[in-house]
Amino acid sequence: MQDNYQIQKTPFVVPTNDGKYIAEHFGLATDSNSAISIAHMKAPPGWSEPYQTPEFDEFTFIISGKKQFIINDEKVILGEGESIKIMRNTRVQYSNPFEEECEYLAICTPAFSIETVNRE
Repeated sequence: MQDNYQIQKTPFVVPTNDGKYIAEHFGLATDSNSAISIAHMKAPPGWSEPYQTPEFDEFTFIISGKKQFIINDEKVILGEGESIKIMRNTRVQYSNPFEEECEYLAICTPAFSIETVNRE
């Protein structure tokens, strides 16, 4: 690491049991950064997570495919090139009920933490 920049060539690949690919480039698991986490993700067709009420803001940018968000009982579907910011302490459920993989970037501020995601 240089004094004024850091290159991340080997992200931390989070082990999952639901077929989702998560590669954290910066965050608690990679460089102990508690201010922000940046992850490259791939959600397979049919994937979903339980509802959660995170204590962090989450920004999502869709690279390819589609992703469904249920935010306070409102269904939102995003496709390639679209993005969303979901404010902390908002109840949300993420899923890919579609037939193709969804590839996206997720940025959380402060950093994603299993202790602050508050999954139901």
